[in-house]
Amino acid sequence: MRKITGIMVLLLSALWSSGCQRGRTHVEQENTIKIGISLYDHYDAFITQIVSVMEEEVKRKESETGTSIVLVIENAANSQIEQNSQIEDFINNGCDIICVNLVDRTDPSMIIDKAKSADIPVIFFNRELVEEDLERWDRLYYVGAVALESGIMQGQIVVKQYKEKGEKIDRNKDGILQYVMLEGEAGHQDSIMRTEYSVNTVIESGCQVEKLAYAIANWNRAQAKTKMLQWIEDMGDEIEVVFANNDEMALGAIDAYKMMEIEELPMIVGIDGTYAGLQAVEKGDMAGTVYNDGAGQAKAMIELSYSLAKGTKLPKEIELINEKYIRLPHKIVTIQNLKEFVQK
Repeated sequence: MRKITGIMVLLLSALWSSGCQRGRTHVEQENTIKIGISLYDHYDAFITQIVSVMEEEVKRKESETGTSIVLVIENAANSQIEQNSQIEDFINNGCDIICVNLVDRTDPSMIIDKAKSADIPVIFFNRELVEEDLERWDRLYYVGAVALESGIMQGQIVVKQYKEKGEKIDRNKDGILQYVMLEGEAGHQDSIMRTEYSVNTVIESGCQVEKLAYAIANWNRAQAKTKMLQWIEDMGDEIEVVFANNDEMALGAIDAYKMMEIEELPMIVGIDGTYAGLQAVEKGDMAGTVYNDGAGQAKAMIELSYSLAKGTKLPKEIELINEKYIRLPHKIVTIQNLKEFVQK
């Protein structure tokens, strides 16, 4: 009888302890937001900047609200299959919100279906999916910018500087801008828009242009350097303008000229306004870049995640367009207004 009583006491004690533990965990969960973040490639400098700012924004938001916010960050390493697997892990591990920097913007179906089945909101960012896919469920969102805007502004940088320093830029004095184009990624919306609208803006201003060469460099500095070294060997001083779809590729072009010990650089323009890109503008190696507000995107994602998890309104300064989109504007950066962006 004493043995049976002892066993009952132990069972009751275990049940009481387990119940208290579950109670504590529930309370903790009530005051914790878990955000899963899948990156197409964590070696992308601009994406790294976004994540860095997100981590800082989390600290600010925790201090402001008293809510614990956990970021679970994964690198898909340019594999859509790996990214799909990461989303499954986020769901199984109890993430409240999922943020996705798509590997393949045309193939989000599995991510959407899995998240919808689990009723977990998804915030896509930086690499915009097709509008029809975003409309498949009312808990899908996109945070980014307007791609064609960056291309237009990059073209405007070239036009303005050509009008101001035409004799220096037009090396062969033929009244035509001979250019090469470093494209980000085959089939990527930002790459297509930036390439098309940058050149079209120059043409529409009345300037004549001639394309000497173009190449896909996958947003990558090393790949851009390799392409540029070959072009310098083949064309040398014929190159008057280097359009790069992002700052990393523009920096790769600069690296190539430095490696060849060529001091007189052509006009080189980038997009994104990364830390390294801004430094290149300051040194005079890059004629200008287009600021893509990664910090604003990072803040918007944390605020949207908090709003979705807690059912609160977004801050007034963040506009949710059509209940789906948050878009941050681009800005032109040259040596004239560089200080404003360095301070940011």
